[in-house]
Amino acid sequence: MPELQKTCLNNIVVLPFSGPSVLACGAWLKNTICVTHDDKACVSTLIGDLDSIEARLMLDETVARMCEPGQLVIVAHDLHPDFYSTQFALSFAAQRGLLSIAVQHHHAHIAAICAEHCFAEPVLGLALDGVGLGADGTPWGGELLLVAGADFQRLGHLSPIAMPGGDRAAQEPWRMAAAVLHQMGRGDEIAQRFSDQPGAQAVAMMLQRGLNCPATSSMGRLFDAAAGLLGASEIQAFEAQAAIALQNLAQHHGTVAPLTDGYRINAGGVLDFLPLLAVLADCRDRAYGAALFHATLVAGLTGWVARAASEHHIAHVALGGGCFYNEILLRGVSDGLSRLGLRVLTSKLPGDSSISLGQAWVAAHQARVLKC
Repeated sequence: MPELQKTCLNNIVVLPFSGPSVLACGAWLKNTICVTHDDKACVSTLIGDLDSIEARLMLDETVARMCEPGQLVIVAHDLHPDFYSTQFALSFAAQRGLLSIAVQHHHAHIAAICAEHCFAEPVLGLALDGVGLGADGTPWGGELLLVAGADFQRLGHLSPIAMPGGDRAAQEPWRMAAAVLHQMGRGDEIAQRFSDQPGAQAVAMMLQRGLNCPATSSMGRLFDAAAGLLGASEIQAFEAQAAIALQNLAQHHGTVAPLTDGYRINAGGVLDFLPLLAVLADCRDRAYGAALFHATLVAGLTGWVARAASEHHIAHVALGGGCFYNEILLRGVSDGLSRLGLRVLTSKLPGDSSISLGQAWVAAHQARVLKC
């Protein structure tokens, strides 16, 4: 373990049990790897986004530096087959005859928090981020989970919104706003409302015909839709630019009361903010609209989680995913749940850099079940 400690600096997490050594290869964005030994998990320093050759080579080198030959038993990875980290993990495991385990992205977010807090009991997990491949093969990102070690159950999710153009919609919030307008029966407004966007008419047709418009439950894309409707951001130059713009506007405006009928909880635990978005579509005050958006999100999420906690008799809630870098969201949901008597667990690193730790936690629990 001395070499691991030297590599990891302060990123050592003590687990509540000992088990076989695991290598977890992390996510695509903000990649880290994690290696466990006995009852300790070591998370590497940040490797970065795996869209560059340099980052991929750094992942290879970090694994070689942190893993002692012959000690590893399990290699954990994300569900997404196209991630370099997944492909590396599968190749690494196959070459060495090791067991490989796929861990769903949002399960890993919540598991990482459990590992940080050394909490091995069942927990409700509210995982909010941009995207992660779901167990059903669709893009998730606004998930209410019941997590118990190696297992999780999806109790609910945000109401899906179409992504016209697929991943391109994540860079162009106006497309998410157009999808919401179409969902509200106002698709004829898209071309005029976004007349400065050359593809506006084409997007309106795509939505009408359902072409290349995968649906997502992502909270990140909900933020994009709100930003597009308010005119706060139509094109993003960097990740989460629209969400940051909304937070800044809301903080500038100050506190407002939530929209009491701005959300609904539908069958199957689906949380739908379309009524709120309908109000934002006609709001002319961006700062007020951003504040109303945040206040209503907090109220809806708090009520949603509290209902699940009552139904499943769970008193602990973990808040994970990159959307919880948003100070208004984190503080509002944490305080609201705490006032209801729930214990809230949060992460020092709510984003994807903690995914490897969560993967390792899940794999270590699964190893105990499999008696590896």
